[in-house]
Amino acid sequence: MKIQIFAGFFQTVAEVALALTPLLLFFILFQIFFLKLPREKFLNLLKGTLLAFFGLVFFLQGVNMVFFPVGEIIGFTIASLHDNWLLIPIGFLMGFTATFAEPTVRILNLEVDKVTSGSVPQKVMLYTLSIGVAVSTALAMLRVLTGWHLYYFLVPGYLLALVLFRYSSPAFIAIAFDAGAVSTGPMTVTFILAIAVGAASVLEGRNPLIDGFGLVSLVFMTPILTVLILGVLFNRKKEAEL
Repeated sequence: MKIQIFAGFFQTVAEVALALTPLLLFFILFQIFFLKLPREKFLNLLKGTLLAFFGLVFFLQGVNMVFFPVGEIIGFTIASLHDNWLLIPIGFLMGFTATFAEPTVRILNLEVDKVTSGSVPQKVMLYTLSIGVAVSTALAMLRVLTGWHLYYFLVPGYLLALVLFRYSSPAFIAIAFDAGAVSTGPMTVTFILAIAVGAASVLEGRNPLIDGFGLVSLVFMTPILTVLILGVLFNRKKEAEL
């Protein structure tokens, strides 16, 4: 497989510039009329915006050039094996490691740790979300192998979430839905989705458009469940201490 690292680089630059320009304009307008930050701090924020711009450009370029094609090749290769059930444990491992490296997950964990004054440590949240996404990825690979409808996973999952609402605290319910959102970040979606599409493209009777997609909905659901379960455990711990 020959990968041209800078193929389409300027298109990526244009896309990121188009996405960041409105935010930058809003910030400048707020600076002029409302914020009125000191000149030095304003310039530092502009430098940070520039760093974010280049970071997004290089990250998205890497995703397009490496993550997508490598993910598809992994899915295609494993699904072609006689023991293609290996997709399930490998999917679990990939989901765990991708979430462990997800930048948006790290930000959520930091904020939760800060707001709760360390009562919900970063490591606990990190492992909770990583396990949740790992389970969802394994379920997605099971779905690709069996061809089962997405409803068989989503309906019981969200019904379970409604039951857990009763036993979890309002704080954990709020954190749970944010956890579902941040877990569907660029690292997880790009790599894991590519594996599912690659696997669906080689399996007989599977349609990559139908069976390869739907992963994001599972990735959104399972961290909600794992955080709610964590909330139930924390509530029981508090009750035992009283």
